[in-house]
Amino acid sequence: MTDDRLGKDANRFEVHVTAEAHFAWLRTRLAVERTMMAYLRTAVSLIGFGFGIFQFVYQLQHEPTISDARFPDAAWYLALAMIFCGTLSAVFSVWEYRRLLRYLWSGAYAAVSGVSDERLLTPLFAMAFVIALIGLFAFVAVLLRLL
Repeated sequence: MTDDRLGKDANRFEVHVTAEAHFAWLRTRLAVERTMMAYLRTAVSLIGFGFGIFQFVYQLQHEPTISDARFPDAAWYLALAMIFCGTLSAVFSVWEYRRLLRYLWSGAYAAVSGVSDERLLTPLFAMAFVIALIGLFAFVAVLLRLL
């Protein structure tokens, strides 16, 4: 049986249901969680730094004692790019997370997982959604100030 999303044979390993296999599955599951959190941490950093750069330059340009910059919009474009990349990182993290979880709960691995058909979702989905919304809001706010 071929899993088209992964492009590999989903049952290519011989899986034995043992305590060691179950704990290895749990370690892998937790590694996927840590990877998702790292994606989200990167997204928050990019969005925060992008918005911080925008705020700093915006306040600096409205200071009467500071002369005009040579390229006044360059920092705003950098801020928009950083916010966009952070938002994209949050969105792609959810896609990758769901793909890996689907693989871990597929085929022979479902028996090793030791969980029922009720796949418990973690709060990471909600956090990724909130971070993506914050990124979208920040992007639109900076874009409207630029126009």
